[in-house]
Amino acid sequence: MKIAKILNNNVVVVQDERGREQVVMGRGLGFQRRAGDALDTALVEKVFALQSDELVQRLGELLSQIPLEVMTTCDRIIGLAAQRLGKLQESLYITLTDHCYFAIERQKNGLAIKNVLLWDIKRLYPKEFELGQEARAIIAKRLHVELAEDEAGFIALHLVTAQLNSEMPEVMHVTRVMQEILQLVKYQLQLEYDEESLSYQRFVTHLKFFAQRMLTRTVVDDDDVSLHTAVKDNYAKAWKCAEKIAQHLNKSYQRELTTEEIMFLAIHIERVRKEGR
Repeated sequence: MKIAKILNNNVVVVQDERGREQVVMGRGLGFQRRAGDALDTALVEKVFALQSDELVQRLGELLSQIPLEVMTTCDRIIGLAAQRLGKLQESLYITLTDHCYFAIERQKNGLAIKNVLLWDIKRLYPKEFELGQEARAIIAKRLHVELAEDEAGFIALHLVTAQLNSEMPEVMHVTRVMQEILQLVKYQLQLEYDEESLSYQRFVTHLKFFAQRMLTRTVVDDDDVSLHTAVKDNYAKAWKCAEKIAQHLNKSYQRELTTEEIMFLAIHIERVRKEGR
């Protein structure tokens, strides 16, 4: 492949055989090179073959401004997250790297930011928060900067965003809605959650996608009316609790739930009710 554009000594843009641009990273890749020169593949550390030309351009701009070791560190974190969480949005390469770079710079200047959602993030997104903690350790080992625990929470939110195919403000809104529902269920049924139980973790996962659908006003149509009746009859307390949630969401967010959505909430509520303390 030939170099199409040199962004700095360590990052270049190349064109593949189909004429699509790719961002290529490696120490010394662009040093004393010109557009049109052949790419020295022995120096290549990472190739970003993103699906969107806009993402390629944005990533190129970002990588031209930050140190190579920061990008390779973030690439390690993203690779670890993909192994644990599955497919993630490609834009995570930009959003997480950008966030981590400025978090590192802020920490060096004594300007760490408090994360007001930290407690909720720990409870609602334990896998992502654990990855955030591991990210802190990776950054400390490779870049010699100790980030505060608040940053593990911010990194976790970026990972949640990359799974939901959403923007960060929406994910923060989703988190608040989830917390409201969990508190309402706890109050209505007078229970203490067993946060280690599978039913609780399934409930939280359901709420994550339920809240996103609600906030984007994606409607789940009513399907099997006979099943609705069976769930309502067999899980009366859980159904009543789900109806209370529906009333709250209608009042606070002007979102009217379908019977299908109430039914699925009731099923999950019944599971956590049985295992709650």
